[in-house]
Amino acid sequence: ESRIYAVAKSGMRLSEEAVVNDTSSCFSNFSCSTSGPFTYLIYRNVTVPVYTTLKGKATQISNVPFLDESSGSDDDCGSHASFRTSTAGSENRKASTPGSPRAVKRGVSVSSLSSESDYAIPPDAYSLDGDYSEPEHKLQRTSSYSTDGGICTEPMEKSGYLLKMGSQVKTWKRRWFVLRNRQIMYYKSPSDVIRKPQGQLELNSSCQIVRGEGSQTFQLVTEKRTYFLTADSPNILEEWIHVLQSILRVQVSGPVGVPHSDAKPTVKGWLTKVKHGHSKLVWCALIGKTFYYYRNNEDKCPLGHLPLRESKVEEVDRSCDSDEDYETTGGGLLSSHCTLVIHPQDQSPTYLLIRTKQEKNTWLYHLTVAAGSSNATVGTSYEQLIGKLLDAEGDPNSPLWKHPMLCYSKDGLHTSLTTLPSEALQTEALKLFKSCQLFINVPVEASSIDYHVSLAQTALQVCLTHTELQNEIYCQLVKQTSCRQPQNHSVIQCWQLLALCAPLFLPQHHFLWYIRQHLQRHADPRSEIGKYAIYCQRSVDRTVQAGEREAKPSRMEIVSILLRNPYHHSLPFSIPVHFMNGTYQVVGFDGSSTVDEFIQRLNQETGMRKPSHMGFSLFTDDPSGRNLEHCLPGNMKICDVISKWEQALKELHPGKYDGGTRIVKLTYKNRLYFRSQAKGETDRERLLLAFQVSNEIANGRFPVNKELALEMVALMAQVEYGDLDRPGSSSPGGTSQLKMQHLLHQVLDKFYPKHYKQNITPEQLRQLTDRLATKWMVLQGCSPPECIRIYLTVARKWPLFGTKIFAAKPILPSSLEDCPVWIAVNEDGVSILDYNTMHLKVSYSYSSVLTFGGCRDDFMIVVSQMKERSSGKNSTEKLLFTMAIPKIVEATLLIASYINYRSTPSLLSSTQPSRSKTPAKKPWETENRCFFPSVPRSTKGPTLL
Repeated sequence: ESRIYAVAKSGMRLSEEAVVNDTSSCFSNFSCSTSGPFTYLIYRNVTVPVYTTLKGKATQISNVPFLDESSGSDDDCGSHASFRTSTAGSENRKASTPGSPRAVKRGVSVSSLSSESDYAIPPDAYSLDGDYSEPEHKLQRTSSYSTDGGICTEPMEKSGYLLKMGSQVKTWKRRWFVLRNRQIMYYKSPSDVIRKPQGQLELNSSCQIVRGEGSQTFQLVTEKRTYFLTADSPNILEEWIHVLQSILRVQVSGPVGVPHSDAKPTVKGWLTKVKHGHSKLVWCALIGKTFYYYRNNEDKCPLGHLPLRESKVEEVDRSCDSDEDYETTGGGLLSSHCTLVIHPQDQSPTYLLIRTKQEKNTWLYHLTVAAGSSNATVGTSYEQLIGKLLDAEGDPNSPLWKHPMLCYSKDGLHTSLTTLPSEALQTEALKLFKSCQLFINVPVEASSIDYHVSLAQTALQVCLTHTELQNEIYCQLVKQTSCRQPQNHSVIQCWQLLALCAPLFLPQHHFLWYIRQHLQRHADPRSEIGKYAIYCQRSVDRTVQAGEREAKPSRMEIVSILLRNPYHHSLPFSIPVHFMNGTYQVVGFDGSSTVDEFIQRLNQETGMRKPSHMGFSLFTDDPSGRNLEHCLPGNMKICDVISKWEQALKELHPGKYDGGTRIVKLTYKNRLYFRSQAKGETDRERLLLAFQVSNEIANGRFPVNKELALEMVALMAQVEYGDLDRPGSSSPGGTSQLKMQHLLHQVLDKFYPKHYKQNITPEQLRQLTDRLATKWMVLQGCSPPECIRIYLTVARKWPLFGTKIFAAKPILPSSLEDCPVWIAVNEDGVSILDYNTMHLKVSYSYSSVLTFGGCRDDFMIVVSQMKERSSGKNSTEKLLFTMAIPKIVEATLLIASYINYRSTPSLLSSTQPSRSKTPAKKPWETENRCFFPSVPRSTKGPTLL
């Protein structure tokens, strides 16, 4: 009743005419087929994540959708998609009282006695402050953990409470876990250990431990399913992980001891690792100065790692302590393998068996460089000369700088300049040199621009695909620009290709030092080449700071470098950003600019506040032309966005792509809306927000009746076109009358709800334009800022103003009807609206949202609500909806953003208005005044709210 009263007060009473006639066509817009190539390219290796609410924050527990078997167990088998269960309040629990003989006998603590219900107290109900650790019934530990890979002679045992994510209803259940004999069993409570366990799993070599985002969660990954577990405190979590690590003898995947996801390996491949006479084929990667080894090339969690700093790396004849030790492994490499040994300080040596001599030379060189050794006989002649220059600390007077091997030569390359692990890569290195030569030697002219774009993109894509060639292309370009007289276009174009490489990726180890020295020797603002060198210096520094890119340069980026010297522009590239009112702003950026940096520059140029103060985000259109938008993450590079968009467009239109006909469209609009943000809004923010609301109204995604819709259209017409001048009565069919009618039809097409115009007769359309003209004339003399103020004041009367809505269809069995609905996400929670009338069906506050995200191909949200306030019983329900995959990602990330925004005091305080002595009334509590009353035509201005 209060909601109906609020809607009526605000003039937003919905009529039966608000029904969207073409429900089926609208509903088809969110079918799963809407995901296209651009979705794959922009969100490469990213699927729908799953979040849970822990301590008031949205914590990602999985980066892939849930499957039915995730965290499955015997006690979950009877669950259904909308399964409901009740959790009795603590006053209704019948458990042993603290201190009773039964409790003492069982060894159960006070805190554990209150948690024996089927559904656990939410994890955020437990305090993390202090050294909190629940007294547990712990089994005796009979062995210690050996960090150097030693074998545990006896199994370790442990027991205690953990929260486990259910398999069907994705909510936390408090279970008593017992680890014994490399087997984990869990029960409802410690007193049930004499009964059959509710679930059990075997611990073997295929199991993995993955830390979650929070300090209390982790995943136990087995061959059949993934178990999501949460401890009551960080200390208890570390105890469990330590014991599991000891049994599985694996490193936990997480922030500690695991390379960053963006870290680029210097060299990688399959090797046989031998230690203490035991051999194992593993996937190896050298990242920085650390050697990691994995079960396979897809694992993110390494089996272990070796620090190489000050280690001794050398080649040996045998990799085993004795022939017998190796022959017992059944290996066939005894007579043909190459062997390296890594001997870290204070550790026993590790041997690496390598199949070919080329691979051995590559690993030997890069391991030696990473260890900091100065072995003059390791690597190619080119690499050895760089090592000698490094030993001389880059002495500018050293004759090595003019060594023929390091300088330009008219002769082509007959072998690679760097050590490469295979003949195939050495062949690719020579092809790469030929591509570079074609780019350098063919003059850049209007007719050859596309030829140069294709050459540069092909060569640099090869280097992105085969990272081993990144050192190679830098060395080739440095050699081509060393000791060479700037007599023709070739030198400039070689520097241009180097300028394209610098923001994309960087060479490793000694090569990066050598590149910096080369650029410093040529940097000179008085010459054209010197300016390119200075630009490359800036680009290298920016890439070191912001990280490397993911995609090859776009056509726009290459053409910009070819047609003008980037030295003269601190931001050599620019692109228009479109706003909801039809205007745009051209914003500059460089090759390493992230979306966050781009938005910061945009706000400075347009006079808008920080995104955290107004909730605006940057979106791109979809190259397919469909009505899809993609919200860009803040850490993504703008150049990568443009390049991936171009590539997707080429794939959609093979052979017909023309880079000059269509470019990516960037749109800046509101994503997160908070009522408290209205206090500090700038005029431009109000203007853009009003046009965004107007777009929602026109597309039937905002509840207004016909009369109010026409009033809103008149306001937007006054903002967009100014005063309406009615033509004189002497010429009713004259030119001015036709112009006015055309303008009125244009305004209705742009701002009036489309579903209200369906199937209307010409006479009804004429009456509609006359009414619009009358309302528009009333606003004569009203300034655009005043109209915007009135417009937003009216729109904000809807209690769900600022909501982002998503078309969806519930999956049965469900408490909702089997018909399309709107899922509305705003600062207060998640609401379900009727698809036709947008009436509120049910609403869930964020405090009741337990888990949300992807579940197979659908959107999942698990909620808990008070069912009977008097008895204190809670109802837990899992809701599934059919939605388009891009919309599932958008809704999931939007919910997570709102929850985390609310839980961050620094962000929340920035949007809070200053307190006043008189509390502000809610929109539906204000005095019932008419927004746009029917006033006589003689009235000079509108009656304002």
